[in-house]
Amino acid sequence: MIRGIHHVALSTPDLAGSVAFYKEAFGFEVVIESGWDRGSEWIDTIVGLKDSSSTQVIMKAGNTYIEIFEYHTPTPEPLPEGNPVNNHGYTHFCVDVVDIDYEYERLTKLGMKFHCPPGPAGEMGGGKIRATYGRDPFNNVVEIQEVFDTHNDMYLAID
Repeated sequence: MIRGIHHVALSTPDLAGSVAFYKEAFGFEVVIESGWDRGSEWIDTIVGLKDSSSTQVIMKAGNTYIEIFEYHTPTPEPLPEGNPVNNHGYTHFCVDVVDIDYEYERLTKLGMKFHCPPGPAGEMGGGKIRATYGRDPFNNVVEIQEVFDTHNDMYLAID
């Protein structure tokens, strides 16, 4: 039985910087700090890497968890600057907000670079939303959205 998505994971070159950003920008709180040293056959098998080592945290905001890794080995490759969101693979995660214009300005001041300012509300899957994509300081794409009139449970407010 599938119960739902547990978390979204990011890899970063600066764990402390990412934690500070997600605390200040989105109100995430650290709930677990962990990691592993090189030589964990169990972890290497799970992640599909050889001789991996990492420091990690799991953070929570509302009903959402994010897991952030800073891999030490093998040496990670950075995301290309401006990596297009149409490339295959995970493209972004979305944070539900109230007052998207305020959050856009606040997050911009915290260093997020947005593709565009939030535009007018548009129809999306049975609801009206305003949204924009931005990039955290480590080039991960984060969408912010504000939901208006809705006729689809997907867009019900998160409590």
